Amino acid sequence: MTDTTATNDSNNNLIDFATMQAILTSEDVKSHASELHGVLTGLVCAGFEFEDQGYLAMLNDLFNEGDGFPSAVKVALKQLYSELWTSILDDSYSFNLLLPDDDDSMAERGHALSVWVQGFNLGFGLQQKDSPVVSEDVKEVLTDFGEIANLSDEMDEDEDTEQAYFEISEYVRISALLCFSELATPPNVQPTNDEKKTLH
Repeated sequence: MTDTTATNDSNNNLIDFATMQAILTSEDVKSHASELHGVLTGLVCAGFEFEDQGYLAMLNDLFNEGDGFPSAVKVALKQLYSELWTSILDDSYSFNLLLPDDDDSMAERGHALSVWVQGFNLGFGLQQKDSPVVSEDVKEVLTDFGEIANLSDEMDEDEDTEQAYFEISEYVRISALLCFSELATPPNVQPTNDEKKTLH
């Protein structure tokens, strides 16, 4: 019985867009929560290692002119990073983009999706700069993401736009998982018995 409550609690405590954005705003960090999440996801999907704590310094450079983030922001970013790993390694594909709720305006959600994708390409590029060898599939994803990043913020509040937004964000989510499956470095991977046998 206790187990289920623990799981529910941990799900409820996941950091969402509104919480992350509120922390950034209250600490006067002029960044968009979706873009920060996009950068982290781009890094991870391009092979950034879980144990590497260098992501905070990278984000400081990108979004805070090299200054350290206030501690509340740092704590939130660490939580975001660890939740990203948990969800992206989850077999049930619980990974999601950090975007505003469906209650927010279409313009806000469209803008958030385009900055998430910009962030992803930025993080991906930073991680891949020394080894830019990627498959055709991944190249296509990055090209598509470049186009999605330029989507207009002028969005109608109607069902067609809502549907298109949903389809594009789902495409982005699945594409990020594809990049992850090709290039990522899962944490602490132990060689399997077969591999151990080959070593001897």
